[in-house]
Amino acid sequence: MAHLLTQRKLTGELIAEFLGTMVLILFGCGVVAQVIAAELGDHDSIAWAWGIGVTLGVYVAGRTTGAHINPAVTLGFALFRGFPWPKVLPYALAQTLGAFVGALIVRWNYTEVLAMADPGHTIKTQIVFSTLPGNGTLPVSMWGGLRDQIIGTAILLFVLFALSDVLNMAPGANLGPFIIGLLIVGIGMSFGTDAGYAINPARDFGPRLASWLTGYDGAWRDQYGDPYWWVPIVGPLVGAALGAALYQLCIARFLPQGEDRDTVKPSD
Repeated sequence: MAHLLTQRKLTGELIAEFLGTMVLILFGCGVVAQVIAAELGDHDSIAWAWGIGVTLGVYVAGRTTGAHINPAVTLGFALFRGFPWPKVLPYALAQTLGAFVGALIVRWNYTEVLAMADPGHTIKTQIVFSTLPGNGTLPVSMWGGLRDQIIGTAILLFVLFALSDVLNMAPGANLGPFIIGLLIVGIGMSFGTDAGYAINPARDFGPRLASWLTGYDGAWRDQYGDPYWWVPIVGPLVGAALGAALYQLCIARFLPQGEDRDTVKPSD
């Protein structure tokens, strides 16, 4: 009986991660399709819609799993917050599948617009689904994209650990998802140029696979013809470990233990 309850709980967690990530992609890839293919909106539209997608995805899955909706986040919590290692791969697979399905829906919905803007389904609209160095137009190398993904995801995990640490200044009144969404907007507006701020292996690989299966033959390569698909996977995983470790080393170990943060003044 206990085994069945455990399996049922894990199933519910995986469904929540799947749907939370799918919601993220519906808003994220959807806004890029509008901006790139239909010329409705700009970079700020993209940054805000991705942030809104993250906010709503976290609200969807938050009560069930804490809403990782990102394998890099799952890895960070496994390394430093006691998240069970046996759940890491199932979570990552559920997140990637959610991103894949979300991207398929966007691809289907924007079929006519994408075909009009880019009949050959080239790199011009590939960026709707997956990231490229320099967003496919600026002179950024594959290694520049890797550097960017490490830094961007380190920022994400460092701040996310702060926002989720009840001994620090974690947001109250269910505002956590909203603040996390603002974090994504900020990263997009500050670190969106060099590699499109995937900062999430599932967010990039799932839609990349969906686009490849639906006519984008060059989905696995960048504008230089080099294999690029691994960069938004490896970079975020490395960055997540670094950002989470930095928070634990520099902030978490100095926080007062067992005190009510709302009644202790900084001067105390």
